Amino acid sequence: MVVILATLYLLSESFRTETNRALGILSRGDIAGLRNYIVSFGAWGPVASLLLMVLQALISPVPSFLVTFANGLAFGVLWGWVLSVLGHALAAAVCFGISRSLGRVPVEALIGKTGLQSADLWFGRWGLYAVFAGRLVPGIAFDAISYAAGLTRMRFGSFMAASTLGILPQTFLYSYLGQRAPEYVGLFLITSGLVVAAALVWTIARRWRSKSRT
Repeated sequence: MVVILATLYLLSESFRTETNRALGILSRGDIAGLRNYIVSFGAWGPVASLLLMVLQALISPVPSFLVTFANGLAFGVLWGWVLSVLGHALAAAVCFGISRSLGRVPVEALIGKTGLQSADLWFGRWGLYAVFAGRLVPGIAFDAISYAAGLTRMRFGSFMAASTLGILPQTFLYSYLGQRAPEYVGLFLITSGLVVAAALVWTIARRWRSKSRT
């Protein structure tokens, strides 16, 4: 799928223009703009939403909950939730497949060395439960966990089951807020930033302690 999207981006000017437009809306965190973008495709809106979820996974650290908020605003709580769960599962599968196919160095280029090291430590402590717990806790980088999981010996089926079950409560909350209170997206952006900052501090401190012991 990634190869197809990359080929279309390189060869099709219209696809490239549309992708750049979507990237601009995602990077601004514009929920209303995302909602309008999705519904502009009419009956193909759900497909556009799924592709947006994959796109944000490829341009980390854009948070995935932006698309989930927009889905709630565009399709209502129930169908926005269902679509967001499917989108997260698809994005997780893509990230896992990239890591499993390409290895660590390209993944570090995508999400950053420090972010991947944080996920490594998370997996080193919790194993498969790290996937499930990471999906439950708001603010933890969804895609970093997916990429890191692909670098382990974890089975794809186990990864997908833990990811899908773990993301159910969070996507329902975001879909609900997307329909009822989209203005809360700013709060979640701040929360995500604080969680990422805490993870970076924890990773740096952990590495410093390990070096001081040697």
